[in-house]
Amino acid sequence: MASKRPLRALVSTATSSLRPTQASAPSLARASARAFSTTTPSRGPEYDTDAADRPRWQQTPPRMVAPFRTRPLPKGPAFKVNDDPRRLDDAYIRMLGPRGDKLLSDEVKWLAVTHKSFDHGRRGFNDRLAFLGRRIVSLQTSEALLNSPQAETWPRDANGRPLPDQYGRAPFMHPALGGLPGLTHESKDRVLDKTRLVGLAERYGLDKVTRWKPKRTDNLQGSGIESVLSTSLYAIIGAIALERGGEVANKVTQDKILAPLGFTFSTNSS
Repeated sequence: MASKRPLRALVSTATSSLRPTQASAPSLARASARAFSTTTPSRGPEYDTDAADRPRWQQTPPRMVAPFRTRPLPKGPAFKVNDDPRRLDDAYIRMLGPRGDKLLSDEVKWLAVTHKSFDHGRRGFNDRLAFLGRRIVSLQTSEALLNSPQAETWPRDANGRPLPDQYGRAPFMHPALGGLPGLTHESKDRVLDKTRLVGLAERYGLDKVTRWKPKRTDNLQGSGIESVLSTSLYAIIGAIALERGGEVANKVTQDKILAPLGFTFSTNSS
């Protein structure tokens, strides 16, 4: 008769191997209870402030702030940007005239002079406003060039008709086409040269209120201040078009940008 001892050992071993599995069931239930607990989780200290009461231009959104700095501090002196609303209003009044600070809402006024390099773009930036404003200024410049008097390039007779050339050909002349020779890429680039636009921006005080972060605080020219200021100028035009309409934006472009650059406009032009 065979011995039953090996069978008992096998049963004992199998039973002991199943015990941890049976004991894990309560721990899984406890983990599930914790996962679906209705207890209110504790909030971090960054949410216990009054940040929600401040406008976006005045603060970095709390959830976009890293818990620690990953890059070393830049060398050189810190670049101070304007945070005074009264100083910003003065710049808008100098550019847009009396009550020019009331033409745009507060948030948009700050957005129009905020470059994407400032605060890593976390407070919004003016690229899209500048894109719209650049199209408006470009269109108004083209119309101004078309309406500008051009130097006479073809000889005429006493009655004002064009004289034929040596082959008997005479060009078609019409008053509506008089300014067409001046509408070229070169002429428009000369009018809207960054150096000229920067001079306007500095005259209006935009260099004192534009928020940006130069690569080198001791070399603003090499850091691209011309591009930054011209972008702010275009962005203000784009903001006016969105909040006040295209007619007002066209008028501001003519009076505050093109007129100081040497163009003249009739009182009924738009």
